[in-house]
Amino acid sequence: MCSQKAVLRRDGFTFKQFFVAHDRCAMKVGTDGTLLGAWVPVANVTSVLDIGTGSGLLALMLAQRTPDNVTIDAVELDPIAAEQAAENAKGCQWASRITVHCADIREWAQQATQRYSLIVSNPPFFEQGSNCASPERAQARYTTTLDHSALLNSATQLITEDGFFCVIMPETAGTAFTELAKTQGWHVRYRTDVADNETRLPHRVMLALSPTDGEYFTERLTIRGPDQQYSEGYCGLTQDFYLFM
Repeated sequence: MCSQKAVLRRDGFTFKQFFVAHDRCAMKVGTDGTLLGAWVPVANVTSVLDIGTGSGLLALMLAQRTPDNVTIDAVELDPIAAEQAAENAKGCQWASRITVHCADIREWAQQATQRYSLIVSNPPFFEQGSNCASPERAQARYTTTLDHSALLNSATQLITEDGFFCVIMPETAGTAFTELAKTQGWHVRYRTDVADNETRLPHRVMLALSPTDGEYFTERLTIRGPDQQYSEGYCGLTQDFYLFM
């Protein structure tokens, strides 16, 4: 385990190369975002867009994973979260490459002057359900402010012809999202089903979509092995980020 545990800040999450404060964000740093940031394909990426950046986690992870000439735009609707994301970006070693925009992605996409070879999003995926503790958390969790059709439409406007649009969501929502994406001209190129262990059914799916058809790769990732320790696959994927790996 991490020997620095006693001195780690409590208002966020400490990774190997950066810190993410999230005390003013509705959705905290968690396994979903970290998995997606470590998983998305970054070969030949020239520009990155993070839709619904929240604390800025994905923007920071992708700054770590990409060369110094790659620029990253992060768009966030909630002004308080956007402010914290900007502070997190300013405090990291890649500050000059990350720009945080406080905006509605649907409006922002209409005015954008460039397209992106990689778009990522850890999107809202629940339909309206029980009340949340705050309007900000409801906005982050539920598709009422950004449904999947609108998300796909925005990505369509902003993706390069050979780019990838990557998301993570519950397995059932991911299946519906895939079918919706196909009707809008997207092709699934990578799919990873995520399960807690070998005996459990997948509870999350990570998808890489592209406007261009091509080879399709699929795999299964388990988070823990039979001994309840983190699996070899999970450690291999996240070892550049987690302190305890």
